Amino acid sequence: MNSKRLFFALDLKDDERLIAEYENYHKSNVIWPEILAGIKQCNILEMDIYRVSNRLLMVLETNEEFDLARDFERMGTLPKQKEWAELMLNFQQRLPFAKEDEHWVLMKQIFNLNA
Repeated sequence: MNSKRLFFALDLKDDERLIAEYENYHKSNVIWPEILAGIKQCNILEMDIYRVSNRLLMVLETNEEFDLARDFERMGTLPKQKEWAELMLNFQQRLPFAKEDEHWVLMKQIFNLNA
């Protein structure tokens, strides 16, 4: 089975207390189980989120059936996903150049060592 990796960026509000709270919500013993199950139901095999200062990088590894628009829309309909997304908005802020309907911004790959 082929997989693909996608990279996304988003900012957190530049507040140390909020950043710490955001990180806490993502600990394996704190994150809601419905969120993890919903991610896996939407053709996402692996998800990692990294942070530097208040900038986030999310890495998705997906199966070959993954369709960004379709699967993200589907994820939003699953149990607890909308509630989680609304909660996370308390910590996140869109990138200044994000489109009106963009939250996480898909990053463009510009280099690959093995290409």
